[in-house]
Amino acid sequence: MTVIDEYIRSHPRSKQLHERALQHFAAKGVTHVGRMWEPFGPYMTHARGSRIWDVDGHEYIEFRNGHGALILGHCHPAVVKAIQEQAAKGTLYSASHQLEIEWAELIKSMVPNAERVEFFACGQEANMMGIRIARAFTGRTAVLRFEENFHGWADELVAPHAPGAVDTKTRIIPPHDLKVLEDELATRQFAAVLTEAGGAHMAGQVPWQPDFIRALGPMAGEHGTVWLLDEVVTGFRDGPGGWAGLMGLKPDLTSLGKCVAGGMPAGALTGRAEVMGMLTPGFPPARWIRHSGTWNAMPIVCAAGVAACRLLKDGSVQRRVNETGAYMRRAGNEALRKCRYNWRLYGRSIIHVYFGPVDFEVDTAGNPPTMDSRKLLAGSEEKHKLGMYLLQYGIHSQQGRMFILSAAHTEEDIDRTVQALVRAIGDAMAEGAIGELPGCC
Repeated sequence: MTVIDEYIRSHPRSKQLHERALQHFAAKGVTHVGRMWEPFGPYMTHARGSRIWDVDGHEYIEFRNGHGALILGHCHPAVVKAIQEQAAKGTLYSASHQLEIEWAELIKSMVPNAERVEFFACGQEANMMGIRIARAFTGRTAVLRFEENFHGWADELVAPHAPGAVDTKTRIIPPHDLKVLEDELATRQFAAVLTEAGGAHMAGQVPWQPDFIRALGPMAGEHGTVWLLDEVVTGFRDGPGGWAGLMGLKPDLTSLGKCVAGGMPAGALTGRAEVMGMLTPGFPPARWIRHSGTWNAMPIVCAAGVAACRLLKDGSVQRRVNETGAYMRRAGNEALRKCRYNWRLYGRSIIHVYFGPVDFEVDTAGNPPTMDSRKLLAGSEEKHKLGMYLLQYGIHSQQGRMFILSAAHTEEDIDRTVQALVRAIGDAMAEGAIGELPGCC
């Protein structure tokens, strides 16, 4: 019996729920593309700290953490208390309240260049409003983006000509080429240029080159284009100032989500007062953007956001999580080298999984073993299969592609995960589920 056969046998209730879900959800029975597993994923019942449990009674070390939202881990006491206390007072007022001001003040104290704040129901909405504000501010309509950068699934945020999407005058260019970037900006047709903080795919599966990203802002400003930095994943994860604080960047607009609300659904857009002024009545009236939204700054969400941001403000949480990430890279890559496996771990507090030829080793800063984006993005099928083996060994990863860390993870968690990773790779190879690439040791 293979490991996958054993997984199916040992997860009967998850299998039953998946079969029911197939009758309701068109996307192979799931409600998020990132939750698709082959043959099916575990159905969860509860979580706490660095652990999560499924309907079949299995316990996993948790490395999905709300798709990156739960840097504090599941059910952090301060966040839980804030939500419970606010739920008893009311979840939705449809009116202004003190918590939204306190939350905005905390965000402004951390985000570079945050002179104004606007709240949304999710990070994608913040990106959508950022584009609209940039259009109103500049009087232009076109949007400039980069290959592989993810900002959501709205028309301006997906690949041009994607199924069902309207052509929105979006131009997508390769990353890292300053000549191409300058040539495009020099046309002076772009309202906004968007970049995913940290690099493409969840904080840097394909990292940005520092010299390029630091040159982008001044270049965009020179040509009258608004720079929108998407920190939905990295905001308050890389540090109190997000990735912009880490790199010394000053974007015109910054979008936030995930960590900003302690795991509750929310987004925020911050930026220069002059640009954000497009939301101000009479600035001028013909260009005033009217922003509505039933779920904007819900008291219960603000309560969670205030509790989380108070914990994240001094940077101690992020330092601890980044130290755990560094430990995972060191321990994991040492074990992988010892076994002569052609896999590597890289990244900061989101640890990405690399499968392929090792051009150079992961450095102490967590940079990948290659800067070739084609190699960094290769092996998705192998990683997915690896993720299924990890599930059977008690590790709930982001489908084998990455491990998203939280402050709740311990070195013992990491040691157990590294052992499971090495075992999973070996068993998957032995069973023919994955194979080594040509040229592997």
